Amino acid sequence: MRFRRVAVIAALVAVVGATTAAMLPPAPIDRPQPMPALSAQALTARYTANAHQIVQATSAAKRAGDTSLVRALNGLRGQHFIDFNPLGQGLVVEVVGDLATATRVAVLVPGSDTSLATFDSRGTASPDGGAAALAAQVRELDPGAHLAVIAWLGYATPTTLSPGVLTSGDARQGAIALRSFVGALTRDGRQVSLLCHSYGSVVCGLAAAHLPVTDIAVFGSPGMDAASAWSLHSPARVWACRGTEDWIGNVPYVQLLGLGFGQDPTDPAFGARIFSCGDANHSGYFRTGSISLRNLAYIALGDPAGVTR
Repeated sequence: MRFRRVAVIAALVAVVGATTAAMLPPAPIDRPQPMPALSAQALTARYTANAHQIVQATSAAKRAGDTSLVRALNGLRGQHFIDFNPLGQGLVVEVVGDLATATRVAVLVPGSDTSLATFDSRGTASPDGGAAALAAQVRELDPGAHLAVIAWLGYATPTTLSPGVLTSGDARQGAIALRSFVGALTRDGRQVSLLCHSYGSVVCGLAAAHLPVTDIAVFGSPGMDAASAWSLHSPARVWACRGTEDWIGNVPYVQLLGLGFGQDPTDPAFGARIFSCGDANHSGYFRTGSISLRNLAYIALGDPAGVTR
């Protein structure tokens, strides 16, 4: 364990050598589409329009000979998207369930190395697969629940092996977009929970202040850019877990010269509600049949009594 920690620290030191690039302002990204009215008619129109955009993007990728992008876009066929933009890394926001009638919404906020190319390519480790697994688990626990799950790739994520993953620049852009998105979801009284993986927990930490959500759950987190759950200034229940096989536990939880994200959210001193994630590895929190998936489903349902701690 000591060797692994030293190896991780050495890797971080190597990355720090490129911090000048990391400190530059983040590159502009395409803005997400405005949220449509959350009626069945308006949502159906948005889903249809984005399905057409996916077809057009697939044709363009075929003409360009980009076979990897074609495969990624083919994986999106048949699903419902309230946002889709193939430019750059891509912006993708998928709805699983009936958002028009939902009284609760769980928003999955992914971390680094997530893009259009990986949105549906890694099973339950991908936003698409994770959202599907969570929706299935919710149906098993509470078949009558009026809950929709949203896989939200509404920001440009950093790559794991880049200086940007050690700073909050991309997360700040994501937090701005997430606050707007959640505000639109809650406008008509829907209750929202945020399920934030890895670097996505930094996004959620920066967006949290006074955001009208019932729960914020972070897992595989490098930190939330916060010293404690109280310093988030959030009305939500704040949850945290880390699987026993997750390498993120070997990363130093520090914040120095703009690098790192501070306190470990699973440290009792942080003040979050710790829940069990079993032996999950960094990509395994939505694995079917896992205790982590079950607990995340109870958090999504707003049922803290069901969560194993």
